[in-house]
Amino acid sequence: MSGFLDRAKEQAKQGLAQGKQKVDELQQQRAGNDLLRKLGAAYYAERRGSGTPDATQSALAALEAHISTHGDGFLRG
Repeated sequence: MSGFLDRAKEQAKQGLAQGKQKVDELQQQRAGNDLLRKLGAAYYAERRGSGTPDATQSALAALEAHISTHGDGFLRG
C-alpha cells in the first residue's frame, strides 16, 4: 500500500510542477503580447505626430529584453 501512495504522491508533484510551468509560460506570453502592443501604440503615436522616437525606442528595448530572457514564442501564437 505504501508503494501505491508513494507513486501517487510523486505523480501529484509532477502534475503540480507541470501546471506551474504552464502558468509561467502563459504569464510570459501575456507580458510579451503587452510589450508588443505597447510598441505598436508608441510607433503609431510617433507616426501621427503625438509620440516621440524615444518612446518607440524604449518600447522596442523592453520588448527585445523580454525576448532575450523568455524567447519569442509569443510571436508565433
